[in-house]
Amino acid sequence: MDHPFFMFIDQATIWIKAGDGGHGCVSFRREKFIPKGGPDGGDGGRGGSVFFEAVDNVDTLLDFAGRHHWKAGNGQPGEGSLRQGKDGDDIVIKVPPGTIIIDTDIDVTLKDLNEVGMKVCVCKGGKGGRGNKTYATSVNQTPRYATQGKVGQERNIKLELKLIADVGLVGLPNAGKSTLVSRCSKARPKIADYPFTTLEPVLGIVELSDFRRYVIADLPGLIEGASEGSGLGHDFLKHIERTKIVAHIIDIIPVDGSDPVENYKTIRSELEKHSAALAQKPEVIIANKTDLDPDGTVLKELEEKLQQPIHPISAVTGSGTKELAELLWQKVKQLKTSE
Repeated sequence: MDHPFFMFIDQATIWIKAGDGGHGCVSFRREKFIPKGGPDGGDGGRGGSVFFEAVDNVDTLLDFAGRHHWKAGNGQPGEGSLRQGKDGDDIVIKVPPGTIIIDTDIDVTLKDLNEVGMKVCVCKGGKGGRGNKTYATSVNQTPRYATQGKVGQERNIKLELKLIADVGLVGLPNAGKSTLVSRCSKARPKIADYPFTTLEPVLGIVELSDFRRYVIADLPGLIEGASEGSGLGHDFLKHIERTKIVAHIIDIIPVDGSDPVENYKTIRSELEKHSAALAQKPEVIIANKTDLDPDGTVLKELEEKLQQPIHPISAVTGSGTKELAELLWQKVKQLKTSE
């Protein structure tokens, strides 16, 4: 995700249409020595349908940035000699797991594809028309009519992507989230000493011994007012909603001289304003940059004020990161077991 040309797209609006059914055929047998051949018009083929499928090798909705129209194939018309028209080809639109499909015309959520392999049909292809052979009866032996194929469904669709990660990292800009992700996983987020280095979420897979693994998301830094749209927080608060655990990173010695306790309360306030359910998620508080507090004075003061367990680390030196990775795994495992 750190490719220089990568763009994280988490919303897209597209138009989709299923294929129309093929028309039925009006035809009569024309064979030598059979002067009055009966009807032999075939049915039309059905139109192709439109499916969405969640796959694990897609991380963004980038494919929809330059393609806004998706259409399945039309069914072919029937032919004489009872030949049925060919069915139209279905199309399967591949999206990342965590994609929500919304019909914007009626403002209804059609499906939440929150697991790999989930597949849903959102537009059905039109039925093929009936050929005149199907209308032949003892009373009407030579019907000279057939039916047209049905029109395929169409919808205006909005796609919204909410990342699926076990652990979501939150904190003020420059709290050390990106450095921690790069320490614990193979992800390589952009890191620099200025606000909002992380402009888009970065997913990393933390791999532990005995084939244990979980997904951690480095989310853009939140600032006060994020839930009302300030900074970058508003667009990405939704990505925390799917995480099982919120890992809150606190810079215990901020370069701007701000109070770590107040910084913590600022982020908690934004989470609560955005979603009560989000604010109630299990939380692990992480104190970063303990290498700048060798005697532990700042850390002790922080623990006394917050009255909560705090896990000390130094994302730069790596101190405490292995223990943190194990702690997060244990909590993720407990939650998965309870679910």
